[in-house]
Amino acid sequence: MIELPIYDSNGKKVDSLQIDAQTLGGEVRYALLKQAYVITHGNQRQGSARTKSRGDVHGSTRKLYKQKGTGNARAGASRTPIRKGGGVTFKKTRTREDFRTELPKKMRRLANRNALLAKLIDNEVKCFAALDFKAPKTAEFAKLMASVGIDRTCLVATDGANKNAILSARNVEGVDVCRIDQLNVFALLNHRYLVVDKAALVSFLNETCFASDDAAEAAAPAPKSGSKSKSKKEVA
Repeated sequence: MIELPIYDSNGKKVDSLQIDAQTLGGEVRYALLKQAYVITHGNQRQGSARTKSRGDVHGSTRKLYKQKGTGNARAGASRTPIRKGGGVTFKKTRTREDFRTELPKKMRRLANRNALLAKLIDNEVKCFAALDFKAPKTAEFAKLMASVGIDRTCLVATDGANKNAILSARNVEGVDVCRIDQLNVFALLNHRYLVVDKAALVSFLNETCFASDDAAEAAAPAPKSGSKSKSKKEVA
């Protein structure tokens, strides 16, 4: 069991939360974390990188100097691939490249929870009893971070309905904000600390924060097979 301290708004420990490491994978699985990180990073690529052939490079096609008599090696135009500033021998011809790779759902969910386990082991999770702000105040959130010794990049995960906390944190340098149900391995590993409130963390651990997404997916109507043939019969 991992004992996670719960802080109040002044940075004073007021409670603790017992977390079973087995629910987060039992141990840190470095190969899985790297695989999930690389795939997520690759899925963010636009695939719009381009190169130019010798015909695309701006410049003259004139022969630089005569073939013989100068003592230099024979040379043609300045845009040839063997010259600096010339074109690329085999340029990219696709208008859009797709680097997207799918990770199985069970592996993706385990990687997200395992990244949280790595943060818990390294004491990089700062959990507060509540992230309550009467109004969006950046200074108050910066004071909250300083009270628990956060001096590096930080990811704030909370419920999407907690608008004041989201607005208070998003303007602090080095701080990114996400909903608790969107917490993922890429965001966790890109930040040193995780700031979360107790209610949001518990909902992530018992998976109640994903209930609305699962319900929406289950309620989605299945595609009707044979609808076109039926309409043809009706027309006929």
